[in-house]
Amino acid sequence: MENTQAILATSYFAPIQYYCKLIQYDKVLIEQWENYSKQSYRNRCNIYGANGVLPLSIPVVKATSKKILTRDVKISYDTNWQKLHLKGIESAYKSSPFYEYYIDDLERFFNQKWDNLLEFNMEIQQEICSMLEIEPNVELTSDYVEIGNENIDDYRDGIHPKASKNKMDLLFKPSPYTQVFGEKHGFQANLSILDVVFNLGPEGLTYLESCLVNS
Repeated sequence: MENTQAILATSYFAPIQYYCKLIQYDKVLIEQWENYSKQSYRNRCNIYGANGVLPLSIPVVKATSKKILTRDVKISYDTNWQKLHLKGIESAYKSSPFYEYYIDDLERFFNQKWDNLLEFNMEIQQEICSMLEIEPNVELTSDYVEIGNENIDDYRDGIHPKASKNKMDLLFKPSPYTQVFGEKHGFQANLSILDVVFNLGPEGLTYLESCLVNS
């Protein structure tokens, strides 16, 4: 790892790989000046349900123009997605070892309404970091960071739910841990950080550290 800084896109209950970057780099930038990209972790996460991997997506207000900056994306409440997401999380993790311990602190994200997606995601990230007892050096970008900047490792579109868009990451190697439906469907790697929180609890940070590859 040559660079001490990384840049990430915003993310809804981000995947494990994302949180590994928060502890792996001295400083992490969250891009807010990019053109918003659909069908990414910016507004979705993957949890482990009874039937396998279950994607949860936040609907956003359709932009009046083709391009909109991530910092300006608004959350849509035309459907009761919060209730559906909470029910999905409950059905996936209610029998996990640490569900009862953490769920009360997370329920506010499904009972309160946030207008702005970026602000919502940042609030979630702060809560998860508190649960994991990590204090990463995170800042929002003050301007758009050009692709190809040699001084910063760019993961904005490299950490992606679509396998075809997911870039090879030599600094991340997930190892198996016990999952609620693991015996039924096998180990599922790099799910939402919720999977680690509910299954591993206080051992979450230790697990993240075990996934790091130093180069």
